[in-house]
Amino acid sequence: MSTELERAIGRVVEGTRHWSPARWSSRADAMHALVQALADITADAEGRSRRPVPRLPNDMQLPDQLQVIALDLLEAELTETQRAAADEAIRKVRAILF
Repeated sequence: MSTELERAIGRVVEGTRHWSPARWSSRADAMHALVQALADITADAEGRSRRPVPRLPNDMQLPDQLQVIALDLLEAELTETQRAAADEAIRKVRAILF
């Protein structure tokens, strides 16, 4: 488990948990893309097939969805390449969100 990765995800979750629907209106797609990217990295690390992450009806649930996906990611045995891909996905989305 990467403490740095865990902290980076935690910052995104905590930084967006209080957002209003108006704030999500232009950023929800980026957050969902991050959730999907991390789910794909986790699936690859666990040797499972990639599957689409459902888009929840309420964008305000995206931080919770990210947190759930992150728990799986943090328990997976990631290669350095997978860890770097996760770090990069988080970095890119943080630039959009914040």
